[in-house]
Amino acid sequence: MIHYLSGDDLPCHADLVSQMFRDRATQFRGRLGWDVTVDAAGQERDVYDDEGPLYVICEDAGHHAASMRFLPTTGRTMVNDHFADLTGGPVVSPLIWECTRFCLAPDAPRHVTAALLLGALDLGLRSGLTDAVGVFDMAMIRVYRRLGWPPTLIGERGGIGVGLWAFDGRFRAGLERRAKANCATA
Repeated sequence: MIHYLSGDDLPCHADLVSQMFRDRATQFRGRLGWDVTVDAAGQERDVYDDEGPLYVICEDAGHHAASMRFLPTTGRTMVNDHFADLTGGPVVSPLIWECTRFCLAPDAPRHVTAALLLGALDLGLRSGLTDAVGVFDMAMIRVYRRLGWPPTLIGERGGIGVGLWAFDGRFRAGLERRAKANCATA
C-alpha cells in the first residue's frame, strides 16, 4: 500500500514512520557508510526532515518496505544547498519537487522499488508537477532504466549524479506492470 504522509499525518502512522527512519539509518549509515545523524532510537533524520516534506511510503505486510521524501524546490533542498555546482545553479520552480532519501527496507520484496516509483509518479501527475529532481548514486541509473523511468542526467561528479525524472503518464503502465499491482494506493 502506498501512503502519502506529511505534517499531521505522521503521528497517525507513527510505527510506519519510525520504521522508515530506522530503515534509513540501516541503509545510509549501515550499508552505504554515509556520515549521517542517527539518534538514540536508531533513526536517521536530517535538516530536510524539518522542512515539512511529503513522504511517499510503500507499506508491505504491515511494515515499511520503501520510501522517499519530497520537498518543493521553492524552499530549502539538498540539491540546491549541496549540489548546485552539478546543476549549473539552483533548481527553483513550483513545478519541480526534490526527491531524496530513496530507501529500501533490508528485507523489501523486489516489487516495492517499482511500486514506490509508481507512487512518486502518481504524486507528480496528481499535483500537476513537471519533474522531480534528485541526487543519486550513478550505479542506480541502471535500476531506473530497467524499471522504465530513467532520469535525464543534468550533472555528475565522482559517482554522484543529479537528474530530472519527468512526471509523464507514459511511464505509468510500465511501472505498474513491474510493481505487479501488489501495492494499492491509500
